[in-house]
Amino acid sequence: MSSVTPYNQTQSKKEQVADMFNNIASNYDFLNHFLSLGIDILWRKKVIKLLRKNNPKKILDIATGTGDFAIEAINLNPESVIGIDISNQMLAVGRKKLSEKNLDTKITLENGDSESLRFDDNSFDAITAGFGVRNFENLDKGLREMYRVLSLNGTVAILEFSQPEHFPIKQLYWFYFLRILPALGKLVSKDSRAYTYLPESVKSFPSGKDFENKLIHAGFKNVRSIPLSFGIASIYLGKKSDIN
Repeated sequence: MSSVTPYNQTQSKKEQVADMFNNIASNYDFLNHFLSLGIDILWRKKVIKLLRKNNPKKILDIATGTGDFAIEAINLNPESVIGIDISNQMLAVGRKKLSEKNLDTKITLENGDSESLRFDDNSFDAITAGFGVRNFENLDKGLREMYRVLSLNGTVAILEFSQPEHFPIKQLYWFYFLRILPALGKLVSKDSRAYTYLPESVKSFPSGKDFENKLIHAGFKNVRSIPLSFGIASIYLGKKSDIN
């Protein structure tokens, strides 16, 4: 996977990603839902529905941003939900949302590096990640950390953009991603790079079978993917099992 960074500066990708999300935090939720036409909300609901049969009690949301996935996970009636992110400004927006929804006693949002988690081995029954692993500086390391802190028989569920393969969805998708989205994103967020980085990062991300292989390499079993909305995005599922 080629290394695509938000600002092409001498800072590490991790530092640039944090800066980028700090810059767009105040408009992130609006843009996220507007530019996806609200479909991202339905995608998260589908992930949570898939996790319901496992009845997870302790949930970790990786790259939580403003906490949308963590908030959706409350529908599973867990004992605790922890969301981590490297952007303090995104977390600040998320904490305000939690307070407004009276969820700040049920969900904890904290600054944390997804590639170096502070948690003990086998700490969580389920791990979610929505549109975040694409931004990892070291994808393999981040996936290994997810595997480490996931409990035996726990499930990882990763929601990420993918690349449609069939006409005309493929052509429409890239026209929107490369032409429309950056212009609208720049207009609202005032960050000229954030929404050109997005399609670049999607292009460089190992989607489909390639990402499934990444999960398998990290140790996950029963790995599968579920394409969403004609392949615009995918849900990737994997289990932690002691069966080799």
